[in-house]
Amino acid sequence: MRIISLLFIALCISVTGSAQQSIRKDTTVVTDNSKYKVITNTFWSNWFLGAGAGAQLYFGDHNKQAPLSENLTPHFGLHLGKWFSPGLGLRIGAGGYQIKGLTQNGSHSTGEVYDASKWLDKQKFNYYHVYGDMLFNLSNLFSGYNPDRIYNISPYLGVGWMVTNDAPKQREVSANLGIYNTFGLAEALDLTLDIRGSMVNDRFDGETGGRKEEGALSALIGLTYKFKKRGWDRSKTTVISYDEEELNALRRRVNELAANNDALSKQLEEAGNKSMTNVIVNKNLLAAPILVTFKIGNSEVSNETRVNLGFFAKVIREGDQQVVYRITGYADKGTGTPEINQRLSMARAEAVKNILVNEFAVPARQLATVAAGGVDNMYYNDPKLSRAVIAFAE
Repeated sequence: MRIISLLFIALCISVTGSAQQSIRKDTTVVTDNSKYKVITNTFWSNWFLGAGAGAQLYFGDHNKQAPLSENLTPHFGLHLGKWFSPGLGLRIGAGGYQIKGLTQNGSHSTGEVYDASKWLDKQKFNYYHVYGDMLFNLSNLFSGYNPDRIYNISPYLGVGWMVTNDAPKQREVSANLGIYNTFGLAEALDLTLDIRGSMVNDRFDGETGGRKEEGALSALIGLTYKFKKRGWDRSKTTVISYDEEELNALRRRVNELAANNDALSKQLEEAGNKSMTNVIVNKNLLAAPILVTFKIGNSEVSNETRVNLGFFAKVIREGDQQVVYRITGYADKGTGTPEINQRLSMARAEAVKNILVNEFAVPARQLATVAAGGVDNMYYNDPKLSRAVIAFAE
């Protein structure tokens, strides 16, 4: 009878194994068309470099006593930045050239009298301004990401450091606010209009008055080059479906084999076969490989993932106790140093192992952890699928 039982088990395995090879499956990649969802890029993506030229006005203590046209000066700027998402970016830059105005105490005086009755001389001095800005692309934040949009408006705020080149020397912290307008000319090139307001201490022009601060207003027209990789990819989901009719046919075949085995056992029992034993099914189950993903820079396992690990643990406990499962941690190569990625990948592997052991009673001797460090995109060119742990039987 034991031989018959083993033959039955072998037949079931043969049926299911051959069926798995023959059952048709369809793989569909579904793209999320939501304009508010994109895949984050690596650190070296979405960088841009821009330059511009325009005009500036400085609002000093006495400058209002002259027409604006007389205080207008050329202004030049250069900046380098990166978009971390379609709606948020950072940049650093430098600008400046010259400031014109009026003075009563002779600071930066050109020697030319403007209004002797008010003790006013013309003033002119060179300066430069370095700054850092945080940009908010309102077009993408409110209307969603659209790679074909021609015009984008991005308000920004930041801080800087303004320095005069001429005596009396001044170095002052600046507070900056502005609007960065871009008009798409080509995939890699934008026309820009950058309007900036800057506020500094009243003493920056070498003269103090009744106000604590003075300001500068500039407008630059320029060009910005966008380095590769440009833009953002939509998130994708892979759906694998099997032919239900063939699956049902396989289930019916297995049920038929089980019924035939039960009938044969009953016949032998009625015949008085004293050596008959129960059907013995050896549990040579192997849990299918499982993929666990993590948020960027994180090794915390979500509750949803814990549910899937619970199913995975159940198969391990009911299967062959001699099988060892390797838990390999990975990190996204593009978002960290090799040392950080090595440490993060091990933390992810250990996090999964601890949950399997402490929450689902999987023997620790059946689990081995390995850190793969930072890797390139492993699946579907999606960096999120490389911030993961993969567990499989060795």
